[in-house]
Amino acid sequence: MVKNYTYLVLILTAIVPQFILSQEIKIFRTSDFDLKGKVKKCLVLTHYGKEEYEFNIDGLLTKSVTRYNDQDYDVTHYKYSGDELLEKRSEVYRDDVFDENTSIANFYTIDTTENRKVTEKIISYSKEFLGQNEYHYDAEGKLIKVFRNDNEGSDETEIVYTNVKGEFTKTIKVNGIVLRSVRTSEKKGKDQGKNSIVLTKEFIEGQPNKAVEEVKNGIGLLQDRTLYYFDTKTNQFVPEASMSYAYDENNMLIKTETKTGEVVEIKEYIYQFDGSEYANWVKQIVKPENDYKTREISYYKTEKLVVEE
Repeated sequence: MVKNYTYLVLILTAIVPQFILSQEIKIFRTSDFDLKGKVKKCLVLTHYGKEEYEFNIDGLLTKSVTRYNDQDYDVTHYKYSGDELLEKRSEVYRDDVFDENTSIANFYTIDTTENRKVTEKIISYSKEFLGQNEYHYDAEGKLIKVFRNDNEGSDETEIVYTNVKGEFTKTIKVNGIVLRSVRTSEKKGKDQGKNSIVLTKEFIEGQPNKAVEEVKNGIGLLQDRTLYYFDTKTNQFVPEASMSYAYDENNMLIKTETKTGEVVEIKEYIYQFDGSEYANWVKQIVKPENDYKTREISYYKTEKLVVEE
């Protein structure tokens, strides 16, 4: 059975140099899973298995489970102090047996004595120390350095921010070599204010490799996405594929169009919604494949405020 890590990739952190690619310590909320309102639990049924999510009353993810079958599944637990992540435990179960060797725990210590610093220690369930990451922030709260140390060595990631004529660029270097650059700019959109344009370039050993440009409207909905490859002959980024996105009056994605060369692929999205006041979707059908995904959602009970006259 092929194992799909659609959400697992977002949630689990591996102690490898590529971890530095993510930079920030990501805290997941209901909005990251296209959920609205006071969601307590969400079960997602897909063709490859099940995804289970649990949230606290503030909308922070506290537990996720990826089930490939009844015997193989991964569980991640999150512990917070307010909005600060203190602990993440990633547990692996195969043949319904807990795998101590591949399960890890991440512990976070926050120091705000001067500028913010977060220390992350990674330890296996067999009590083996796997590594440590230190995240350093500037006075404005922006991440500027990450130091990684583990059994394979150490890395220093530097994040540099520049602003040239309203274009903001974040350049990420690992041990002095450019790994990625992210340039953000704005232009006037057709409606709903200004569009934001984010161009992300990826580098290998300091040399340009690929890029992606995303255009979002004034309320953050993705409108267009273009993929580029780097042509070493012309020394330029060349478009490889482009995608456009369409939404209904409720900002639900209803259509995507992908162009690759002369080939055009169109997908349409149809939804069924629950009967809650939040109107979350519980079934998504993608045509023409008729691929579908269903969700079972439960909510925290909230008392409505009654004002006496």
